[in-house]
Amino acid sequence: MENLEGLIEQAPELIVTYGMKIIFAIVIFIIGKYCAGLAKKLSSKLMTKRKVDPTVVSFVSNMAWSLVFVFTIVATLGQIGVQTASLVAVIGAAGLAIGLALQGSLSNFASGVLMVMFRPCRVGDYVEAAGIAGTVNEITIFSTKLLTPDNKLIVVPNSAMMDGTITNYSAMETRRVDFVIGVSYDADLLETKKVLTRVIENNQYVLKDPACTIALSELADSSVNFVVRPWVKGSDYWPAYFEILEQIKLALDEANIGIPYPQMDLHLKETPAVASSVAA
Repeated sequence: MENLEGLIEQAPELIVTYGMKIIFAIVIFIIGKYCAGLAKKLSSKLMTKRKVDPTVVSFVSNMAWSLVFVFTIVATLGQIGVQTASLVAVIGAAGLAIGLALQGSLSNFASGVLMVMFRPCRVGDYVEAAGIAGTVNEITIFSTKLLTPDNKLIVVPNSAMMDGTITNYSAMETRRVDFVIGVSYDADLLETKKVLTRVIENNQYVLKDPACTIALSELADSSVNFVVRPWVKGSDYWPAYFEILEQIKLALDEANIGIPYPQMDLHLKETPAVASSVAA
């Protein structure tokens, strides 16, 4: 009873003491969370103003937010009364277990650092990686966001990006467009080559340098195949592809050069046995 009475007498003092600590802890958490967002915003704005690569801007700003937020958590716990030195010791002791449990996440983090350092792709590049093709929208600490041509956002783990092959279609300023054009065996090959050359020379997207390759490549089963390989700017690849293909078809039709389709000729041979049975 005496202990209970003592606690009741000390209750107002305990409420004031610990209540203030909890209030200050909440205030520290709110201010720290705001500062984390502010650090992310300011670092992003500063690097963007200095024309730093968008890939680095995204990664560093996310790192800044994470560091400030972790510091906020430690400060909040310290205000409540948790010994931060003990907390650091506990975190260190649990580091191995956490590392084993989160080795996938740590791998993604390490891969994110490597992507920023070596830059196999940047924000805005059209890439194919991990079986997915799309435009790099953002590179975060643990994942890369790709925007597909049909406007779907796909989040790919950084480790999956770095462990596989990354095909960057935007890395070079120019790209080669490859066509295989099949014409009939009855077609005049020299005239066909002239028609293809005329189409390429008059197309608005085709670059003069490097020169376009137009050559006979194969005597196929039902067609004579030409390869047509013009060079265009990387940003003009698909407009050039669709326009050149249409112009080639129209030009070949205008020149009465046939484009064959797969077909099979059947020859029926009448045997003597069949002929005698029919006569009977």
